[in-house]
Amino acid sequence: MEEPIVITGAGIVSAIGVGMKETLASLKAGKTGIGEMKYLTSRHRDLPVGEVPLSNAEMMKMLGVEDDIRLTRTALMGRLALREALEIAQMTEEQIRQAPFISATTVGGMDRRELYFAQEQDCDLVHAEISTHHCGSCTEMIAQPFGEFASMATVSTACSSATNAMITGANMLRCGMADIVVVGGSECLTLFHLNGFNTLMILDHEPCRPFDKDRAGLNLGEGAAYLVMETAASASKRGVKPMCQLSGYGNACDAFHQTASSPEGEGAWLAMQEALRMAGLQPGEIQYVNAHGTGTPNNDESESHALRRIFGEDLPPVSSTKSFTGHTTSASGSIEAVICMLALEHQFMPPQINWHTPMDDGIVPVTDSTPKQEIRYILSNAFGFGGNDSSLVISKYED
Repeated sequence: MEEPIVITGAGIVSAIGVGMKETLASLKAGKTGIGEMKYLTSRHRDLPVGEVPLSNAEMMKMLGVEDDIRLTRTALMGRLALREALEIAQMTEEQIRQAPFISATTVGGMDRRELYFAQEQDCDLVHAEISTHHCGSCTEMIAQPFGEFASMATVSTACSSATNAMITGANMLRCGMADIVVVGGSECLTLFHLNGFNTLMILDHEPCRPFDKDRAGLNLGEGAAYLVMETAASASKRGVKPMCQLSGYGNACDAFHQTASSPEGEGAWLAMQEALRMAGLQPGEIQYVNAHGTGTPNNDESESHALRRIFGEDLPPVSSTKSFTGHTTSASGSIEAVICMLALEHQFMPPQINWHTPMDDGIVPVTDSTPKQEIRYILSNAFGFGGNDSSLVISKYED
């Protein structure tokens, strides 16, 4: 029997709160973070977004750092989430030095680069901007205040990025490359980001409605979440109590289209099937599914078909928390993993908000947060462009 992989720390920042406590309160109150733009300066102000409710200056103050042109919004949010995760896991400097850090992003430092793009020919700061643009720089900036990690890596597979960072870290634990890893992702809103999705014509001009017949697209969001994962033996040796267990995971690619999911949800079905197989579970043992559920016509139809293929007519309660946070793209997998951890610990199901009318042949999401039975196993989905699909099984830790 393989050594269990446990989660001993978690930190989260999103439109519904900074930290686990605020996030839990918003989820239980059914309070969305999606609204009008405040910090992103765009002419498309008719598009609702899920912004973290802090300016860059406010985040710098919380982190105790001075304004620096190199500090991107992605890095600032990442530092807040990482700090909480390391504190909860009671990580010492020596333990950090033994832990690989695997972080996910796709936008990277685009937010700062955009400020100076038009001035590049004349701006002396352009080289500083270029140095913070790429995704690897964000990983380094997020990690920098916390000491020297054993290694650092950056994962960028669009909307499955943070889940794949977790899977990469879990594989390192399983094959003995590390006893403890720190994994997750961070992604900020940018004009490039917003305009790109708007060009694809998949942004809703109203708050998103995943799995609703009248759904019209997604709302972009931003945020960060990190988790400390380790073997059960490592947690016992460090004297820390596991919060939950990562029981299984799967990644697959349907290679159907550059942006769209296949109609039958092939990649999603394969990823969920593998996660359940690794966890040693039958579909009927899952008590809640945190769906990818973007609110686009294609995604929700495709995911509905994949869920039906896995569960048949005996679907467990399903909801998408993107109606709370917006779609945080590369960070969504770790943000939603932390939300699943909160659901396990506090025994509730994040309700589907903004939902009114059932889809044709689609799933009916849960709108009541009270579970009908004890929640022990949760399936969490994250599906990326190009059909890069990943699923996790997060479960109560059995000592």
